[in-house]
Amino acid sequence: MLCSLSTKLTEKELIAIKDLERELGKTLLAFTCHKVDPAEINDEQLAKLQKV
Repeated sequence: MLCSLSTKLTEKELIAIKDLERELGKTLLAFTCHKVDPAEINDEQLAKLQKV
């Protein structure tokens, strides 16, 4: 699973997050997670990647 900061929140979601931040007195971060199937690489491919 790969997660990143959410960039496409609806106005309703933003309001809900801001309301919860006020209630908790904390800054919140919204994340979106995606199921990914990472590719397997061999040692030679890994070595090439590490040179970049």
